[in-house]
Amino acid sequence: MSDRPDLFLSVPRSEFDTPGRSSGLLDVFRWHYLLRLLIRTGVTTRYRNSVLGWGWSYVRPAAQFLVFWVVFGAFLDLNRGVPNYAIYLFSGIIVINLFSEAFKNATTSVVSNAALVRKVYLPRQLFAVSAAIVALVHFLPQLALLLVVVAFLGWLAHVSILAILAILAGVLVVTLFALGLGLLFGAVNVRFRDAENIVELLLLLATWASPVLYFWTMVQVHVPDWLLRLYLLNPITQAVELFHYAFWYPITDAGPSLPLPPDLGINTLWTLLISVATILIGQTVFRRLEGRFAQDL
Repeated sequence: MSDRPDLFLSVPRSEFDTPGRSSGLLDVFRWHYLLRLLIRTGVTTRYRNSVLGWGWSYVRPAAQFLVFWVVFGAFLDLNRGVPNYAIYLFSGIIVINLFSEAFKNATTSVVSNAALVRKVYLPRQLFAVSAAIVALVHFLPQLALLLVVVAFLGWLAHVSILAILAILAGVLVVTLFALGLGLLFGAVNVRFRDAENIVELLLLLATWASPVLYFWTMVQVHVPDWLLRLYLLNPITQAVELFHYAFWYPITDAGPSLPLPPDLGINTLWTLLISVATILIGQTVFRRLEGRFAQDL
């Protein structure tokens, strides 16, 4: 018989009463080393065994831009009355791409890591958070491409501190909003895989529900004031308009026919609050359902 002391005798029994207790998103900070590992894995494996590798981060948005620009700008003449339509279009497209990738990947993150969820305990929110951050990393090459283009058009001579803050605010709003929705639908998706199809429909509508292909005043003339207000309080719409303000307006003589949306600054604060509220709702649903993740998977 061993004379070694039983080290577990010093551990209160209450610590074993509730296995796998979660502190929600607070665990993301406590398990930051695992978060870094998940982010590194997501970034390095995306283009593994690919000839172009990170080049796809430029090719895909460029192809998407060309399709929209030719079909909607040239064929349907949506660029009529919108100078520098290419910059207007691309600055909105990259916001939609960030939202789409973060939302979709966060929704499928728990199911995609089913093997880990079934075998070991770890904060399941890590999967959604890492998916959103990986989407943000993949967004950076698109942002860099946009910066290079507008720099050649004289953007550096007209950019302001407010424009830089608008870029940061737009990225923050759309990332938080996508993460909140990803937590909500990601938890539901473990039990009901229909959530993935619902997300696909929402992403299909996201491009049209925001002023990416058209100017926001086209909505103003067709809807009542209260509905326009709701439209402008859509976090995706606000993020797109913040990018238009930061990249398109400094190099464009917009004139009175192409005004800024009303209350752009106040609406930024409102949409930030809406995004935070979405995270709180998503986190609440996630924590309520995560107890059965292992069984449902």
